Amino acid sequence: MNTLLKNLTIKNNFMFAAVMSDEENCKGFLERALSIKVEHVEISTEKNIVYHPEYKGVRLDVYAKDENNTRYNIEMQVLKQPDLGRRSRYYQSQMDMELLAKGCEYEELPDSYVIFLCDFDPFGERKYRYTFRTACEETKKVSLKDGRCIMFLNTCGEDEQDVPKELVSFLRFVHADLKESQKDFQDDYVRQVQKSVTHIKGSREMEERFMLLELLMQDERREGRKEGRKEGRKAGELEGAQEMLQMALNRFGELSENLLKTLHQQQDIEVIRKWMETALQAESLDDFISKM
Repeated sequence: MNTLLKNLTIKNNFMFAAVMSDEENCKGFLERALSIKVEHVEISTEKNIVYHPEYKGVRLDVYAKDENNTRYNIEMQVLKQPDLGRRSRYYQSQMDMELLAKGCEYEELPDSYVIFLCDFDPFGERKYRYTFRTACEETKKVSLKDGRCIMFLNTCGEDEQDVPKELVSFLRFVHADLKESQKDFQDDYVRQVQKSVTHIKGSREMEERFMLLELLMQDERREGRKEGRKEGRKAGELEGAQEMLQMALNRFGELSENLLKTLHQQQDIEVIRKWMETALQAESLDDFISKM
């Protein structure tokens, strides 16, 4: 692999999602980002560190809800992209559509936050935090009160007087390189996150997940380079997807002949991709088989 797990910092998408999959870590992050008290959070683990066929690629988001049923979508951003605003719009609409599809009435839609943690200044105003809510242009006295909020956190901010020092400490930790990120930032929450990073780097399971993610992303890049080559492309995609699925399942132990036969007989790549998503979420081989 080009990138070793031990060389990652929290600004890496995989590491960030893995750290924030811990409820205490996510709770502490939300309290610092939003300057509120959160009693507890629940992480939607089925949406973290997975392959999304409909997204046509890998997404490493953190989905959570708190004791008030407020929903959060958190994502690390290292490279500055011109379409972050529209990306946030897509994420927020996706959260709403998922709730509506589950039978939620529109008047029952909970408050929702899309939070981008950026290792760059997305708007060039040197703010540690940019918060957007829907407001009326004609008068500041009127608010739409639609329950939506989009926030961009900037690790390169300079307005320390306008945000809590605990948030500044965390953002400086995120911005740090590998060596600097290991120093003592004189902040209990940062120390907690540092311990989580160390634990993840020492976990065999997380190493395997990271290797699988690397393979998935390499496959994406390879497919991009092959764009336009129709001959043999579908067969190659299917074979590659089957191999990655088998690798994902091998972490549970030896696969039975019947299961291997089922995997190789499946010729629909979309089914294979769905199985890959299931495999990355599964707790055991039996769990995977029950959800196929």
